[in-house]
Amino acid sequence: MKKKLIRNIVAAGATLCLCACSGNAATTGTEGAADQSASAAPAEINIAYQYGLAYAPLIVCKEKGLIEEAYKNATGSEVTVTWTQMSSGADINTGIASGSLDVGFLGVAPAISGVAKDVGYRIFTNLSGQEHGMMSRSTDINSIADLAGSNEQIALVNIGSIQHIILGKALADNGYDAHLLDANIVAMKHPDGMTALESGNVACHLTSSPYIFKEHENAELHEIKEVNAAWPVENSFIVGVASTELHDKQPALYEALCSGISSSIDYLNGNLEEVADMTSEYDGNTPEDELEYLKKGVYTVETKGIFTLATFMSENGFVETSFSGYSDLVFDNVKGN
Repeated sequence: MKKKLIRNIVAAGATLCLCACSGNAATTGTEGAADQSASAAPAEINIAYQYGLAYAPLIVCKEKGLIEEAYKNATGSEVTVTWTQMSSGADINTGIASGSLDVGFLGVAPAISGVAKDVGYRIFTNLSGQEHGMMSRSTDINSIADLAGSNEQIALVNIGSIQHIILGKALADNGYDAHLLDANIVAMKHPDGMTALESGNVACHLTSSPYIFKEHENAELHEIKEVNAAWPVENSFIVGVASTELHDKQPALYEALCSGISSSIDYLNGNLEEVADMTSEYDGNTPEDELEYLKKGVYTVETKGIFTLATFMSENGFVETSFSGYSDLVFDNVKGN
């Protein structure tokens, strides 16, 4: 978007109604739409996302041009959407803070950290919930208690990731310090962690779909149940964040973003087989496996559990900020808890 503002989005006498990310699109009369069409300039929006099944709605949104369609319908003008894949939530936070990104999709824990550090965004939508779990091949490790006080290595994406926070929450839920196993963590990408676990180079791997499903199929591995219980699939995993500048200064573009993401989630939920064919090539799965994995996820715009997680992170030193309520984390249109 390069900080380009949309000029004169609303002509005199026309009112633009912001839509909620739940997909309740605002509507105007024919005359209002014509006024917007005459006055709206071309826009740009830069969006970053990461890899994996949890981001499937974004592939739908990108392939079908749903943000472009929503903006065109609302204003009569064009928008250029640039999609960039990044390897971590930290990179997305840096991009939004620098102004090179307008929107990012990342794990809910890094998103909470970004809000706490005043990166310059808030959560504007949920995207998905996915199963998390920690697997081991060691017969001596069957619970969190077996890891407490040990030197056994645990592979997960990185310090500060949602996987790291889930591990801390599983520890706290079972009476241990949330940071007890921080020194045991070895930062690895999901596929590298799975390889390290299967080869015996690490004792445990804490991961998400589809890797947790693949590890379940390995008879030599078993699951540490407390981790899955700490953050079930129904809870928010991936959320979308938008810069406050986009939200405050470009309401028509923000509305189109919300509408496009909502439409992509609705389309995914109603057309799983077609979406599996569409996204499987991105994820490196067969369409058949992709379909089964998609069925195990939860795709919705409504957040679940993010204030609970933010409170946990604050109380256990993962962030320095205390949050007074849900509204500290999200824009006004977001639904959930």
